[in-house]
Amino acid sequence: MPESAQCPVVHGAVTTIETSNLHWWPKALNLEILHQHDIKTNPLGSEFNYYEELKKLDVASLKKDLHSLMTDSQSWWPADWGHYGGLMIRMSWHAAGSYRTSDGRGGAGTGNQRFAPLNSWPDNVNLDKARRLLWPIKKKYGNKVSWADLFVLAGTIAYESMGLKTFGFGFGRADIWNPELDIYWGSEKEWLAPSDSRYGDLDDPSTMENPLAAVQMGLIYVNPEGVNGVSNPLRTAAHVRETFARMAMNDEETVALTAGGHTVGKAHGNGNPSLLGAAPEGADIAEQGLGWMNHSTRSIGRDTVSSGIEGAWTTNPTQWDNGYFYLLFTYDWELKKSPAGAQQWEPIDIKEEDKPVDVEDSSIRYNPIMTDADMAMIKDPIYREISEKFYKNPAYFDEVFARAWFKLTHRDLGPKFRYFGPDVPAEDLIWQDPIPVGNSDYDVNLVKTKIAATQLSVADLVSTAWDSARTFRGSDFRGGANGARIRLEPQKNWEGNEPERLNRVLTVLEPIAQESGASLADIIVLAGNVGIEKAAQAAGFDVRVPFTAGRGDASSEQTDVESFTPLEPIHDGYRNWIKKSYTVSAEELLLDRTQLMGLTAHEMTVLIGGMRVIGTNHGGSKHGVFTDCEGALTTDFFTTITDMKYVWEPAGDNLYTIRDRQTGQVTYSATRVDLVFGSNSILRAYAEVYAQDDCKEKFVTDFIAAWVKVMNADLNGK
Repeated sequence: MPESAQCPVVHGAVTTIETSNLHWWPKALNLEILHQHDIKTNPLGSEFNYYEELKKLDVASLKKDLHSLMTDSQSWWPADWGHYGGLMIRMSWHAAGSYRTSDGRGGAGTGNQRFAPLNSWPDNVNLDKARRLLWPIKKKYGNKVSWADLFVLAGTIAYESMGLKTFGFGFGRADIWNPELDIYWGSEKEWLAPSDSRYGDLDDPSTMENPLAAVQMGLIYVNPEGVNGVSNPLRTAAHVRETFARMAMNDEETVALTAGGHTVGKAHGNGNPSLLGAAPEGADIAEQGLGWMNHSTRSIGRDTVSSGIEGAWTTNPTQWDNGYFYLLFTYDWELKKSPAGAQQWEPIDIKEEDKPVDVEDSSIRYNPIMTDADMAMIKDPIYREISEKFYKNPAYFDEVFARAWFKLTHRDLGPKFRYFGPDVPAEDLIWQDPIPVGNSDYDVNLVKTKIAATQLSVADLVSTAWDSARTFRGSDFRGGANGARIRLEPQKNWEGNEPERLNRVLTVLEPIAQESGASLADIIVLAGNVGIEKAAQAAGFDVRVPFTAGRGDASSEQTDVESFTPLEPIHDGYRNWIKKSYTVSAEELLLDRTQLMGLTAHEMTVLIGGMRVIGTNHGGSKHGVFTDCEGALTTDFFTTITDMKYVWEPAGDNLYTIRDRQTGQVTYSATRVDLVFGSNSILRAYAEVYAQDDCKEKFVTDFIAAWVKVMNADLNGK
């Protein structure tokens, strides 16, 4: 039989990255990160509302089942000392610990640990077993609890089962259904590549490339054996401090988390790492989604290999106690090798009763161990002082750790109104960006009339509302118009917010807020809506922009100024502004901001076109303002960008001129962000829709829908 006749299936579908279209044009603008907001991948359908399902959840029953799971050891993956607590805590920790403050991405809020690359990171070895152990519980409760919530709750219950009084727990993390392609984890092409490429100077951890927070590809925090695997606790301490700071933790929280994480459980390295099979994403189909399988020798129980480091940190690894600090301060420590060849610290002349017992045979005792990061807790002067305080006051350590664990596992859940369940703490925490409940009982139409009667221009109204709302990040639900923090430090002085213009506009709007009883946050958004309505009317369309009242005004005391620094815009393609030249192109920066705001490529296109003709450019520049009717919500941007009567010519860094082909006259100027809507095939297809003669009204309708989505983004957490 001819080879072509042996298989009836036509192999025409693209099923690998190597054969995708972008493989042929690697420099093409990749819009995939904007397609992640497409709900078609969600098998639960567009009508599914996780918060409605949570109302049906029997929380007490779920917690009881999780408590039972901790000591229900399974033969295929037996629990250390008969307790899965250490494994479940590590799973929760590594789910939450990928969070970073720079862009709010990572973290436990989406259940992303189920997918590549996180499910196959070297630092996540054997966490696939923890997730598989949880499957019977997920199966039982179904859609009433997400994987994302279950991952975090499992670790919290594990601590409770071992004696810690936890601070609380909030449900509310909805699952995603495909890998988060928008997250940049680094440029390395191999796991655990040396850290050097991530730093301007490896001896200065602050030079780590933004937005990264971990020291190597495939790690959550730092290398437990030392920087680039070379032991030096003081050097490691500097990298721990930078890494934890980029994950929103201060020094006291860092020591508490390090100690509390290593108070229970153990590291695994009693075997030959080379015998482990491929990670889950690259494993054979017969492994059924599990990875790092060893079919050559016994590889469970005491013979498990995960990190390569072998041993427990404390004498009683299934009990919450102060044993970590006791051992750390009681004994001198020396550097040794684990059975797997990893570097680890072990105590000198330790008492037999201070040694932890074997996970399978309590008659056997081994040395406890410490990593380079653990030794940093007593070698670094600041960390040592904190460690001594915790050692002398265990109750204080318990409280600080419980709060730090809650922060670690809830940092990306967003404002408190998104939390659900009986164990949500009543206390408002500064890192939750608290906002008072606003007033919605006022005359909206009267307020709009007062705003319209001011001397503020359409550009003033729209730009101020946009600047207030654009800080929203769907990655961790921070920022947005609610709270009116644009009037407070540090936002009121951000260059991107044009402080002089902002102050002028707020001076006019604040009295209207006071007179009406509305919050300034509401007034700012309403002002933007008034501007849009005026612009639409100038284009011949009498429309009303939908508005939701009830935003509150945050105070300075409710605002952690330092924590808002990462939210400062260094670019805004929507207002055609970029602070300086960057290695990343202006159009790529636009996509990054668009994805964080939760917008699609189509919504981005319509907003850019409308913002240009309204005249909202930063500093009043005319780049991309392709119209003779500035201030009117017309389709002129799109008709110009698609018109072959023009020639586009480079005119300096990020700038272009538009010349009439016949007359040679320079008509307009533009930036790369403007031109990409004519050069990129997908974006041009969208632009052509709005350039059609029959789509003028559609453009206004679509622009308003996208505008309202941005204005309400921080109100729609549920």
